[in-house]
Amino acid sequence: MQIAEVNTEPRREKTRRITIEMKPGELNERLIDFAVMVITVADGLSNTRASNHIAGQMIRSGTSPALNYGEAQSGESRKDFIHKLQVVLKELRETMNALKIIDKAKMFKDSTLLQRTLKENNELISIFVTSITTAKRNDKDE
Repeated sequence: MQIAEVNTEPRREKTRRITIEMKPGELNERLIDFAVMVITVADGLSNTRASNHIAGQMIRSGTSPALNYGEAQSGESRKDFIHKLQVVLKELRETMNALKIIDKAKMFKDSTLLQRTLKENNELISIFVTSITTAKRNDKDE
């Protein structure tokens, strides 16, 4: 069973933290579902030069976390595992910026789906920040 502490709100002075217990494989499924959400948002953008550019970049960064997390599960060492988790986090942050650009530029009509995707993105970032911190601490303890 995996345990992650999740910041459920965007960064503010005071944030509410909750603890989520996940069954093995549940985080992987969330990442796959997130990738599908990102693809759905990208496919819903209009056919403009800006939309096509953002969509292509976001599809790469938004599907990468699921693939890299799968690879991290068979990391060759603790350091390799941590490095792959850091790649997942980097890609999630890149996707967050793409989603924010889409939101601010009003490039996507279904604001409910866009807000759900942003929320899930934020929660996944929080999970990986915590996971990396824990993995680093455990690496020092060994």
